[in-house]
Amino acid sequence: MSPFEVVAGLIVVVAMFAYINHRWLRVAPMIGVTALSLVLAIVLLGADAAGLVPVRPLAIELLEAISLDDTLLRGMLGLLLFAGALHVDLAELRGHVVAVSALAFASTVLSTFAVAGLLFALGSTVALPLSFTHCLLFGALISPTDPIAVVGILARAGVPSSLRTQITGESLFNDGVGVVMFTTILVVANASDSAGAQQVIITFARETVGGATFGLLTGYLVYRILRTIDHYPTEVMITLALVLGGYAAAVRLHLSAPIAAVCSGLLIGNQGRFLAMSDVTRDRLDTFWTLIEEILNGVLFLLVGLELLRLTVTSQIVFAAVLAVPIALAARFASVLAVLLPLSRRIRFARGSAALLTWGGMRGAISFALALSLPAGPVHDVLVPITYGVVVFSILVQGLTLDRLARHYAS
Repeated sequence: MSPFEVVAGLIVVVAMFAYINHRWLRVAPMIGVTALSLVLAIVLLGADAAGLVPVRPLAIELLEAISLDDTLLRGMLGLLLFAGALHVDLAELRGHVVAVSALAFASTVLSTFAVAGLLFALGSTVALPLSFTHCLLFGALISPTDPIAVVGILARAGVPSSLRTQITGESLFNDGVGVVMFTTILVVANASDSAGAQQVIITFARETVGGATFGLLTGYLVYRILRTIDHYPTEVMITLALVLGGYAAAVRLHLSAPIAAVCSGLLIGNQGRFLAMSDVTRDRLDTFWTLIEEILNGVLFLLVGLELLRLTVTSQIVFAAVLAVPIALAARFASVLAVLLPLSRRIRFARGSAALLTWGGMRGAISFALALSLPAGPVHDVLVPITYGVVVFSILVQGLTLDRLARHYAS
């Protein structure tokens, strides 16, 4: 089976799920596609167990037809981060820069280590093949949050715009921080010799600062180009070239491509949007990138479902996945509180901020993308299903109950 046939099949299924959700379920697209993907995975697993359809060999054939790490995931990650950055209003974010920065950096780092410590303790009791470094990988990939479904829910519930801005801004930047932490830890985990703390810090700083600088430079270059024309098909195409070309170049230069995608997206979404685009171009640009975002989210959910069909999921892994849900929530709550309590002396936060930031800190496509990018082996086979369990709980349970919690604090 060719890569084209696999991608075509995935998009067909995503389109069917989007139709079913819009026609009958009528929930946020990410929630609807997640629920339908879960139902499909359960049905296929049941068919395989009953001997009706050889699902496992088919899933292996589909996944082997595409190179997840080298092509699909790298491209998808850049596109998702750029699309999210386009919708952030820096003028509105400027008034919350301290809170957003603290949540995006300090809270993400604290959550990563808290999740790692708790998962390592759990892994020791159920004999999971995970070292503390591997647990740090899981902490880094599960700590970033996804605002796609959350912001709309909070807006309908009447939650103050300041809190919505903090959630959106934090989510955008903690994606970049989480990805850089994940890749840095992965390099350390795969190193033949033990890397010292100084080497890790230098790698982290080089990738972060270098990626941000590269993203701003390429974003500014594209902004200057956009100012010279007024033709929306060409302008939209140029933004797509910026993401894919910039991501590939940043990887080649050993800089943080995700951070570069975020920074270029911020520049194009603000300075480029208001100073280099007509109203028609802005509308077409938003429509194009919203569609890209929804398609890629759906494809990622299906890919994880296929990966689960390929893996042998033991009762130990299921038990770990169930317990990883409260672990992730507890780490998120503790890390948010650790940031909000000191800042509350200088900044007035909306009522219920800690609870809403915790329950509204849903995990999504970024966590899936990072989990799927893990090298094949025992660690991959353990962390992918655990990630799936946490993300599905996050989107279905937290996503469907967040409205009620938000209305409670808004009343």
